[in-house]
Amino acid sequence: MPVVTLPDGSQRVFDHSVTVAQVAADIGPGLAKAALAGIVDGVQVDTSYEIDADVQLAIITERDAAGLEIIRHSTAHLLAMAVQDLFPGAQVTIGPVIEDGFFYDFAYERPFTPEDLGAIEKRMQELAVQDFPVSRIVMARDEAIEAFSSMGEEYKVQIIRDLPQGEEISVYKQGDWMDLCRGPHVPGTGKLKSFKLTKVAGAYWRGDSNNEMLTRIYGTAWGNKKDLKAYLHRLEEAEKRDHRKIAKRLNLFHTQEEAPGMVFWHPHGWAIYQVMEQYMRELQDSNGYQEIRTPQVVDRRLWERSGHWEKFQDMMFTTHSEHHDYAIKPMNCPCHVQVFNQGLKSYRDLPLRLAEFGSCHRNEPSGTLHGLMRVRNFTQDDAHIFCTEEQVQAEVAVFIDLLFEVYRDFGFDQVELKLSTRPEQRVGCDEVWDKAEASLEAALDATGLPWELLPGEGAFYGPKIEFSLRDCIGRVWQCGTIQVDFSMPGRLDAQYVAEDGSRQTPVMLHRAILGSFERFIGILIEHYEGAFPVWLAPVQAVVANITDKQAPFVRKVEESLRNKGFRVISDLRNEKIGFKIREHTLAKVPYLLVIGDREVESEQVAVRERGGKDLGVMGIEAFADLLATESSRRGRVFVEN
Repeated sequence: MPVVTLPDGSQRVFDHSVTVAQVAADIGPGLAKAALAGIVDGVQVDTSYEIDADVQLAIITERDAAGLEIIRHSTAHLLAMAVQDLFPGAQVTIGPVIEDGFFYDFAYERPFTPEDLGAIEKRMQELAVQDFPVSRIVMARDEAIEAFSSMGEEYKVQIIRDLPQGEEISVYKQGDWMDLCRGPHVPGTGKLKSFKLTKVAGAYWRGDSNNEMLTRIYGTAWGNKKDLKAYLHRLEEAEKRDHRKIAKRLNLFHTQEEAPGMVFWHPHGWAIYQVMEQYMRELQDSNGYQEIRTPQVVDRRLWERSGHWEKFQDMMFTTHSEHHDYAIKPMNCPCHVQVFNQGLKSYRDLPLRLAEFGSCHRNEPSGTLHGLMRVRNFTQDDAHIFCTEEQVQAEVAVFIDLLFEVYRDFGFDQVELKLSTRPEQRVGCDEVWDKAEASLEAALDATGLPWELLPGEGAFYGPKIEFSLRDCIGRVWQCGTIQVDFSMPGRLDAQYVAEDGSRQTPVMLHRAILGSFERFIGILIEHYEGAFPVWLAPVQAVVANITDKQAPFVRKVEESLRNKGFRVISDLRNEKIGFKIREHTLAKVPYLLVIGDREVESEQVAVRERGGKDLGVMGIEAFADLLATESSRRGRVFVEN
């Protein structure tokens, strides 16, 4: 008689074995209809899973994050079924769930095109309403190879052959179609009602450019039509906010084939960059960081000692000179250890915080490059804190406070926190890992904010906290991180003299807040849709004349404001004032100062906000005070016009 214990502690007793679906039905018809899968003793299973012993059970529905993932995985299967129904001879390869959706890679005699998506999606809808039962079949390895070989599924056969001998193979079948998969899946295709195919792209088999090119079809799936509609609206908003399009309109930067993945900053874009860098420099200086600068090109031998050559060699740009191999640095940390090593340090010198706006280069695949979001040359707001084990928690806590202060200043109040703990392959003893993980947990708990545990996702050299901010349309961007490193200081001979006179290896904390300037500016462009808060705006105000008679006073106003440190320009073109107002409004300039004869006579300016609000006439000093007040607020109280 299995006893099934539910999440609320209640129990159901049965005098025979039961499936997850039957337990859901026993609880109530509503849950029976909503059930997508179950979690039995912590393991996700299909609703057809049979329970014949005492277990802990949770029913998964579309309201659960796990349910949404199952819906998306099952919709990927529905996509593959539809493609093979419409295009006989197409082979399926892999089809995982990704953030907000799924994709599936196909091998076919021709690449699929965006024009194919409509027909495929229509066929998916037709197959879904037929509500084919989805069932799990377990095969022996050789049996599965024979089955998929007979279907002409060469890629699936490759996947199965790579599995260990004797391993049982899980296959899911719906109608006459089946695919290799671990599951779980929805009980029937009728559960899949809210999906949309979004785009096609090329993808190499197993991500290797030496392999054949496949067609990747992307899609999204949700538990209901309302959530799907909201997501598609976010996609439309994201398209409107594409930082590459806005940057072109606002003349911020460009990229070109002669320097793939590297940015040509224009004056307005570089103004934003400089404001951001100076802000971070002043903030770090006031928080005890010492700024340094390290070489761009470093001998291969240092990268070998640090461990980066073995793990990141393919991502490095290399060169050769006088019988030595060099790499353009892909990260700053080994060079920071070299600075620490100059002169013997005492425990009294710790924590030592070294910061660098380090320019790094990584040989990212050309197909992954995307405006400012994925580049080959980027600048990190990088810093490394050398400290004792006892100082880790305090340093992490201070860093978290600093990070939240920075994000608020840039206009981000929603931040998600995740703690990644020890992986199976790691360096350092369990005792040290215990201490480091406990320090990070305590620092996270002290924030009073919820955080997510990611077991086994830490780096081989130590645990880490990741900080992701949510933008105005709900997208999540992972930016900040702090990582505990037990490995590199020892590999690179970093030592300090402890209080007892012994030589000890310091703990190294890798930390960044923005991540990279390039990517963070891209996020800012999309978050604000180019309408930056005053302190970040490349041009904070434009002074425009109505006729040539006002030109001398326009220049006087511009000079006065520029001398006060504001980014102000004049527009003395022989154009109508309405044209000038419209042009600078489209350029997202926060303030437009209009000067006619009356303003010259009273030595004042007529002030207009970019949203069209007329602030009236005021003196130059009054407007300077307004600019100063708005700038001091940074992004904390900014409301987009």
